[in-house]
Amino acid sequence: MYNILVSDSMSKEGLLPLLESEQVNCVQKNVSEVEDELHTFDAILVRSATTVTAELIEKMSNLKIIARAGVGVDNIDIDAATKAGVVVVNAPDGNTISTAEHTFAMICALARKIPQANQSIKSGEWNRKAFQGTELHGKTLGIVGFGRIGSQLAKRAKAFEMKPLVFDPFLTKARAEKLGVVPATLEEVLTNADIITVHTPLTKETKGILGMENIGKTKKGVYLINCARGGIIDEVALKHYLENGHVAGAALDVFEEEPAIENALLELDNVIATPHIAASTKEAQLNVAAQVSEEVVRFLEGNPVSNSINLPTLSKEVYEKVKPYYELTKTMGNVLSQCMKTPVQEIEVYYGGEVTHLETSITTRSLMAGFLSARVDAPVNDVNASFIAKERGIEFGEKSLNNAYGYANIIHAIVHGEDRTFEIKGTYVKEYGPRIVSINGFNVDFFPAGHLIYIQHNDRLGVIGKMGQLLAEHDLNIATMQVGRKEAGGEAIMMVAVDKPLTDEVLNAVRSIDEITLADKIEL
Repeated sequence: MYNILVSDSMSKEGLLPLLESEQVNCVQKNVSEVEDELHTFDAILVRSATTVTAELIEKMSNLKIIARAGVGVDNIDIDAATKAGVVVVNAPDGNTISTAEHTFAMICALARKIPQANQSIKSGEWNRKAFQGTELHGKTLGIVGFGRIGSQLAKRAKAFEMKPLVFDPFLTKARAEKLGVVPATLEEVLTNADIITVHTPLTKETKGILGMENIGKTKKGVYLINCARGGIIDEVALKHYLENGHVAGAALDVFEEEPAIENALLELDNVIATPHIAASTKEAQLNVAAQVSEEVVRFLEGNPVSNSINLPTLSKEVYEKVKPYYELTKTMGNVLSQCMKTPVQEIEVYYGGEVTHLETSITTRSLMAGFLSARVDAPVNDVNASFIAKERGIEFGEKSLNNAYGYANIIHAIVHGEDRTFEIKGTYVKEYGPRIVSINGFNVDFFPAGHLIYIQHNDRLGVIGKMGQLLAEHDLNIATMQVGRKEAGGEAIMMVAVDKPLTDEVLNAVRSIDEITLADKIEL
């Protein structure tokens, strides 16, 4: 018999998988009401009201799983749970339909000026000419980020005979054809879409992705929608273009700072807004409760879970052995993701040396999670990474090598895209930590952290000098530099670490150097 604590309000209907299980004793009480019994519980289910701290986890000494009925896990100390061998699960799918429907409702309301017309008629006015709207039929809907919500939104847009134009670095041609959408670059979406809606996670790469420069590239009269994360659309830039008439209107469910009581955007007549309620439906709240209840029952019955946020349960001894390689592969995946911006079809992972004696399926999933997490509109981890990769048509696998290339251990990852391949090798050295030792066949040796610039160039006299001078002119100090070449005068690479983040201006300046054929920034 397992004791389950449900510490936040959830409906009986949502908890049915637990209540109907003969192996479960379900207690619906606040944490403070069962202070003396905390050590007896095997699982805890929470919404956002309960904060699961390291202290609480320590008190719940028998705890095996923490379940968050929702997407966000900011109220759970993931590191403390992982160290304690406690699995954390959430419900990323439960609100997909609600959010997609809310987004489409906002698109309709914005195009037809429904909130403004509603306010006008309730104020005693009858002003039909003031609220001339725009048809959705035949319009191009730009979707930035094509995960679960983006794909559901595309289905609804097609039902209205709109033309979905999609930007997503991981959208392959095959998946686009299957879903009936047109893949495009961000530039193509900006310049061609009549309406643009964003559905990405908020990361360093996506924060302000619709800012002063990119909004300026859009069609005059464009409509912008954000029901994803506050900050993806830069609010200062949005206000500027709304006031000068370039952006016809905006619909916002999320804001950079919430609650958005005094936000200047709310004073504009061409802005409609809701208070972060895209996922707030009866069905969504029921779905997330039922989803995590089912996950808890599956886990306690000894079955794998689908939506774990952290490592699967490991003994402390095994965890300590795997941890260095787990962190290395997560970083390698992140590096690959930032260097491989084209659609990806397959990822191969090869292991050589001492690491082959460990459970490498965990480290492979870690690499996949590192690769996908910055680009997907849902939490990605080493458990659900394989499912998300499959959703996006990315195949992956692992093999053991007889050759460790002279190292005690080696991890070799190859990413195959539609038009190019990218590969790196990494190793873990106890005295020095994780190291990247090869990129696309070029030998290097650097610690993967901080602000990096990856450069492909022709091996010519003066290239390194030009780089150093350019960075100095932009007040950027070089911390370390690794260079690699296969033969004198041929292709070569540089991996440069600098002391602060690169701006797009500096990156474009680097790319303008004649001998440089490619330059990408990597933030770790």
